[in-house]
Amino acid sequence: MQISQEKRKLGPIDWVPSQRPLLMGIINVTPDSFSDGGSYLATDQALAHADTLSAQGADILDIGGESTRPGAHLVTEEEELQRVLPAIAAIAKANPEKAISIDTYKARVAAKALEAGAHIVNDVWGLQREPDIAKAAADHMAPVIINHWENERQADCDILDQMKRFFDRSIEIALSAGLKDSNIILDPGIGFAKNTEENTEILARLEQMCVWGYPILVGTSRKRFIGALTGKENPQDRIFGTIASNVIALMKGAVIFRVHDVAEHKDAIAVAHAIHRQQQI
Repeated sequence: MQISQEKRKLGPIDWVPSQRPLLMGIINVTPDSFSDGGSYLATDQALAHADTLSAQGADILDIGGESTRPGAHLVTEEEELQRVLPAIAAIAKANPEKAISIDTYKARVAAKALEAGAHIVNDVWGLQREPDIAKAAADHMAPVIINHWENERQADCDILDQMKRFFDRSIEIALSAGLKDSNIILDPGIGFAKNTEENTEILARLEQMCVWGYPILVGTSRKRFIGALTGKENPQDRIFGTIASNVIALMKGAVIFRVHDVAEHKDAIAVAHAIHRQQQI
């Protein structure tokens, strides 16, 4: 397994994946997200939470205006813009040293968010729902996080083989729009149309994704499979299980960790990274 030593630009962050794992703090400006819906819907609430996450050690602040939990209501483009743009502008002004990502699959929302101060596009549909989102990112040379999400898959086909085909399509969209390989980050989409067994298999085989040559982000935070494995029904009670999954993911090659609980992860990821680097010497 070889983690990239190429320097990359994530907004104000100069980043070498092999040298520094990153923590991405989640800010949901939504009324219905599965774990913290309604907590940060107002701009002043979102800003206060961003300041807290920054103080706790978040490198990236991920702002989303539409829940992706099962059964969530679809949000119009205009409503999503009304939610995220004031939050992005306020957070970017208050935290100029932090990278800001916009969690959206809509091309126009991504474009407006980048204009408002975001630096990264985090697309749960892997650029395939609205392919023009790749052009919006390319216009700003903004990195894209390509998340794997396929509602229909072949039951008898290896899950990583299917993911590779999906990512190949997404990467082609990105490169055709003018993005570079150095602008691409892959996310295996833990919890997106995947059951507990599939989620654990992907994490157990994560090093096989690393050989594809792109930095890997994982987002296991408080998710249902953690609850299934630990018996914790309340998402807020899944912190320790989440930390365990992310430490293992780091040892398997992941370099960005999207989490609700930044303070709880900071020390765990630092220790795991130090041990992991010893394995590479």
